Amino acid sequence: MVAYIDGHRGEFGVEPICRELTAAGAKIAPSTYYAAKTRPSSARAIRDQAMMTITMALWVSNRKVYGAHKLWKTARRAGHVIGRDQVARLMRELGIRGVSRRRNKVFTTRQDPGAVRAPDLVKRNFCADRPDALWVTDITYVPTRSGMAYVCFIVDVFSRRIVGWRAASNMKTDMVLDALEMARRSRGARRLVGLVTHSDAGSQFTSVRFTERLDEIGARPSIGTVADSYDNALAETTNGLYKTECVYGPDTTGWNDVDELELATLSWVHWFNEHRLHSHCNDMPPAEYETAFYADQQTSPTGVGNQ
Repeated sequence: MVAYIDGHRGEFGVEPICRELTAAGAKIAPSTYYAAKTRPSSARAIRDQAMMTITMALWVSNRKVYGAHKLWKTARRAGHVIGRDQVARLMRELGIRGVSRRRNKVFTTRQDPGAVRAPDLVKRNFCADRPDALWVTDITYVPTRSGMAYVCFIVDVFSRRIVGWRAASNMKTDMVLDALEMARRSRGARRLVGLVTHSDAGSQFTSVRFTERLDEIGARPSIGTVADSYDNALAETTNGLYKTECVYGPDTTGWNDVDELELATLSWVHWFNEHRLHSHCNDMPPAEYETAFYADQQTSPTGVGNQ
């Protein structure tokens, strides 16, 4: 209430504000306000002021989407000694909050009845013991002022890293092939023998061109059923995060066209891979999680020593 009075006293005066607050049930007298202003700040108050600045900076630098838990984890990773409850309290005092997932669903899967479908090799078991063992992919839609845009993501199941993506004004197979090529190049432009790439039964993923391209890079296709979010749940989750954090994020006001959306998606994907904490990755970003995995795989050289 002291902060509220500070923010409005220049316009209304202290006494009138206190009368209105008291009438509303707050019961604060002008003498109480002045006493609070002259009282020496406690150690807690001083620390709160410092942590408020840090909390706000971390919230803004993470696209204003983090709630108390992730913001607490981020603060701890940055070296700040702070409790989760304190972060939640400071967020309330600052008037900030995390974003929540939107549940509206529009199906973009268009099945080709004549296409030969690959078997479902995943069976809703979205687990992998290493990078490039299992990728999932899907297409989502984004309305723009110039018409509908479509975005395809390819996600590595092991780290939840987005390895390839493409935004376009259509859902043709070419956009999926472009995302696949980005994914291949991001993994060193090498053959990925043993990789399984899972999708729904959309015509883009059952097309001969997509299947042949997977074979060329050493991957096998896996296809779930049509319009069944559980058969491709991990890809659906990534699409949901993208919609919540990028498309409908706190500072967005809609998109003019695909080009504008593409630039925003590029920024979000970089943040998602390099900075966004993921609970699956032990509250590490996907890129850091993969780096830790490869570091663990390194073994000490054998046969080295004095001869």
